[in-house]
Amino acid sequence: MTVESNRAGVASPRAPDVPIAELMTQLSAQTSRLVRDEMRLAQKEFQRSAKHAGIGAGVLGVAGLLAVFGLATLIAAAVAAVALVVPVWAAALIVAAVLVVTAGVAALISRRQVQQVSPVPQTATANIKKDIEQVKDARHDRS
Repeated sequence: MTVESNRAGVASPRAPDVPIAELMTQLSAQTSRLVRDEMRLAQKEFQRSAKHAGIGAGVLGVAGLLAVFGLATLIAAAVAAVALVVPVWAAALIVAAVLVVTAGVAALISRRQVQQVSPVPQTATANIKKDIEQVKDARHDRS
C-alpha cells in the first residue's frame, strides 16, 4: 500500500489502494467518534452555562430581597413623614391607601397587557403553513 501526504501534511493511504468496505468502516467509526465528542463538548458547555445561570439567579434573588427591604424602609419613612402632620395611625392608613391604589392601577395595566397576548405566534404559523403548501405544490408539479 502506498502512502501520500494530504493538504495538512498528514500521511494517508491513497484511496485506490484501500477497499471501499474498509473506507466505509473508517467513515462509520470516525463519524461515531465525532458525534460522541461533539455531544461531550455540548454537555460541558451546557454545564458551564447552567452554573453561571445558577449563580446569576442566586445573586438576582439577593438583589430582589434587598430591594424589597429598601422599599419597606421607604414606606416606613413615608409613614414617619406623614406622622409629623397627623397621628401615626392615620399616617399609616394614608400611606397604605396610596399603596393599594397604586397596586390596583398596576394590576389593571397588567391585565390589559396580558389580554393582548396571543398564545400562538401568528406570523410564524402562517409562514410554516405557506412553506408546507409550497413544498406540496412543488412535489405535485414533479409528479
